[in-house]
Amino acid sequence: MGLYDYEFQLDKIKAHQPPLQKLNGLIDWEMFREPIEKALYVKPKSNAGAKGYDKLMMFKILILQRYYNLSDEQTEFQIKDRLSFMDFLGLRIGDKIPDQKTIWLFMSTAELK
Repeated sequence: MGLYDYEFQLDKIKAHQPPLQKLNGLIDWEMFREPIEKALYVKPKSNAGAKGYDKLMMFKILILQRYYNLSDEQTEFQIKDRLSFMDFLGLRIGDKIPDQKTIWLFMSTAELK
């Protein structure tokens, strides 16, 4: 699938106005960024290691889980499989996607705070 094919298919999906795209159109997700970042801030021990996933994207993944009643494993699979999920999260084909353990860890951290 080429880039043009991806864009063409995504346009077809958006023409049907799926619920996730409606949410993206209605909600200014950026208003959640600062409170999420503040609530989940952990002082880094060093600058070494891979940079974590965007916390706002991880928050939106939790919304997907609740809306579609998905397990962590199914959430990982559905993000990889569904263009509408990828678009909702601001991802493109080839982007790194959080695995089920990362999703579980984020949810556990968010619940503890």
